[in-house]
Amino acid sequence: MKVGRNSVYFLAMLLLVSTIFVSGCTDEGNGAGGSEAVESGDMVQVDYTGKFEDGTVFDTSREEVAQEAGVYNPQREYAPLTLLVGTGQLIEGFEEGLIGMKEGEEKTLTIPPEKAYGEYNESWVQAIPLEDLNMSEKPEVGQVYSSMYGGQFKVVAVNETHVTLDPNHELAGKTLVFDVEVVSIEKA
Repeated sequence: MKVGRNSVYFLAMLLLVSTIFVSGCTDEGNGAGGSEAVESGDMVQVDYTGKFEDGTVFDTSREEVAQEAGVYNPQREYAPLTLLVGTGQLIEGFEEGLIGMKEGEEKTLTIPPEKAYGEYNESWVQAIPLEDLNMSEKPEVGQVYSSMYGGQFKVVAVNETHVTLDPNHELAGKTLVFDVEVVSIEKA
């Protein structure tokens, strides 16, 4: 039986395509390095830069970005953030934004206050008599105190008789913008 050159070529191509298909070595054309997408329960590492809507950087995992933005802290280690997705380690909008991303993928997440640190609640701000605080020194505006339950209170005003404390998170009421890159994914 005589086999033509075209038949041999066709069989060779069929064998090659079958091998690629069975091995799972396909390119889905997503532009990202890995083919596994982030899911709840995955351990991921991400590089990020957090900004306000006007572009002002307030936090980053990248040292060079921190230096350029004037938010560099020499006591801090600048490295990708490691988190277990879906456990509430970070704000809701950040974790939700990571779902479906692939290793090497970059994305900008715009997170409204309700998915970040909540709306600013003016009614939480309270003036307390200085005598009720049992402090040896008068507090100063800008100081932050922690309660025995882990809450933090920022001093926003002080006079001769009262101190005004604000327990709202400093990012409450703000829309946050994060440029994120998934550095690695460890599947659950």
